[in-house]
Amino acid sequence: MHWPFCEKKCPYCDFNSHAARSIDEARWLAAILRELETYACETARQPVASVFFGGGTPSLMQARSAGAVLDRIAALWPISETCEITLEANPSSVEAGRFAGYRAAGVNRISLGIQSLHDDALKALGRIHDAAEARAALDIAARTFDRMSFDLIYARPGQTLDAWHAELTEALSLARGHLSLYQLTIEPETAFFALQRRGRLRLPEAELAAEFYTLTQKLCQATGLPAYEVSNHAAPGEESRHNLAYWRYGDYVGVGPGAHGRYRGAAGRKIATAALKSPLAWAEKVEALGHGREERVELGAHDEAEEAVLMGLRISEGLDVRRLEARTGFRPAASVVTMLESERLIEGADGRISTTGAGRLVLNAVVEAVASSLEPADQASHLPTI
Repeated sequence: MHWPFCEKKCPYCDFNSHAARSIDEARWLAAILRELETYACETARQPVASVFFGGGTPSLMQARSAGAVLDRIAALWPISETCEITLEANPSSVEAGRFAGYRAAGVNRISLGIQSLHDDALKALGRIHDAAEARAALDIAARTFDRMSFDLIYARPGQTLDAWHAELTEALSLARGHLSLYQLTIEPETAFFALQRRGRLRLPEAELAAEFYTLTQKLCQATGLPAYEVSNHAAPGEESRHNLAYWRYGDYVGVGPGAHGRYRGAAGRKIATAALKSPLAWAEKVEALGHGREERVELGAHDEAEEAVLMGLRISEGLDVRRLEARTGFRPAASVVTMLESERLIEGADGRISTTGAGRLVLNAVVEAVASSLEPADQASHLPTI
């Protein structure tokens, strides 16, 4: 469920988020509940294994609204006994004070947008909290929720490897089983993009950025939080089940402005949905038609295979080639797999292919090579034993 509102738009953020001084929460909640009903009719009461309140800043939502959403989901679908229910939150003191309310509403996992443990970096990143609020929110979250994660951004302008080593070491001491660690990247149509074009913002060069990444993997691995995805680290069993559903190319429904979904249609093919990004336009369409979609497309088998490759090569467990073939009829060309293995960018075992440490440094190129090589399995030369 996508909540698109924020108190302030961060200069690096290219998500569908909108700064809003006031929010008509009653109208917003009614639209969410109605769109849930539409998707329930289209997904044949498949059991729900996870719910993710993302944003934007979902912690601007009243706890009773989150509870109403969860109650409606439970009325529309069977709910797994181990259902993971995550809410993203900013660590301002006001929002942290709501944590008990979210827990009572049914949220059992919190994801905090910390981004840095240093005030100067937080200011440079345009965040509205300070480091003291971040640490206080982490403490409250650890005492309130069964499971917790938080985000940090590294390879920031002017940041040194020694400084990141110290910051990440502290973060690992505060972590409760999961960390999301993102290299700062500059996306089009963000304030940082405009600054970079004017020469007022410089990121570390590629070689130094690679050193940041390598240091991150080393410290997390040594502390028992290895990477299970390019930017996500967890102790065994603490991985985000919801995000794993994306990376394993499972079925999910996207509700709210700009939300995307992928789920099996009646014909067995994946249905791809995309909602209108404008919150007002989305709400008006939901009120008129029961959904805010601007796109609902049945994907072809090759499209499904390409998307499965894009997602599966991000995770350490890798892409299940046999499952890919069974579901889509496509598989990567043996010649490309062999070439990438010889360059030590991927490795194969137990019917899977996964990226190596070197491969993750050039992930986009590896994904493109594998995806562009897809061929019908009944015409493909056999892959080498993997």
